[in-house]
Amino acid sequence: MPASAPGHGRKMGALALGLQLGCCLVLIFACAPVLGRTPRGQQNQQEHEATPGDSKAEGTKEPPPPRGHPERAEEEHEKYSPRQAEEPPASRCFRCCDPSAPVYQPIPVPQINITILKGEKGDRGDRGLQGKYGKTGSVGARGHMGPKGQKGSVGAPGDRCKNHYAAFSVGRKKPLHSNDYYQTVVFDTEFVNLYGHFNMFTGKFYCYVPGIYFFSLNVHTWNQKETYLHIMRNAEEAVILYAQVSDRSIMQSQSLMLELREQDEVWVRLFKGERENAIFSDEFDTYITFSGYLVKHAAEP
Repeated sequence: MPASAPGHGRKMGALALGLQLGCCLVLIFACAPVLGRTPRGQQNQQEHEATPGDSKAEGTKEPPPPRGHPERAEEEHEKYSPRQAEEPPASRCFRCCDPSAPVYQPIPVPQINITILKGEKGDRGDRGLQGKYGKTGSVGARGHMGPKGQKGSVGAPGDRCKNHYAAFSVGRKKPLHSNDYYQTVVFDTEFVNLYGHFNMFTGKFYCYVPGIYFFSLNVHTWNQKETYLHIMRNAEEAVILYAQVSDRSIMQSQSLMLELREQDEVWVRLFKGERENAIFSDEFDTYITFSGYLVKHAAEP
């Protein structure tokens, strides 16, 4: 075994060397056609550099390569082909560094004339549904005042039912003495009280229709006693009704016109002076009366 080991090793080394040489030969045969090709630019340069007296370039032609080399035959066919000036087929590949690489022109994009394809105008379609209302905008600025218009014609007479009325007339059947400094005269008999503007409990007339009113106060004096009264508008004295002490009783009256506003009050009060103050009446006859009515409404011209 030790004697045969060196011989076996030499055989294995020779076999490995043979395999390496075989692989090199295969690579040489495979790459030989590629390495043997001449670039197209160099071939054209060699053809132009040939002199006119060269008999080999002008009169003789090289024989075609053997059939065993198809690449060489293709190169010769391209060299002697009459279509040398034409561009190579588009399917052939070139390197970017090759000076003889063809430059392709961009193909223009076809343009379509839309006016030719446009048809005639069609009929008008049906009206669509109304859309939703938009948001309300802000109020604009007020415009300038226009010119004054002409005076209009006189209108028809108004309805009498629309006229404004206010009237009352009340009386008192009981006598009244001045026990306090001021005392409101309250009435117990109602003659006229239109729309209830006079309050029988408070003894006051309340103005609901503003305008000019006429008022009248009538009283009967008492023997040996003073008569002293005021017609009041709100809390102010408007007029006074006065009679001195006398042995006889007589009728006294006072009247006036007042311009009232809405919610004004008109009433009568008894005033106590230094002497006893009183007004006379009885349950059988009415001696004391207070009346008022509207003369002109404030809204009328």
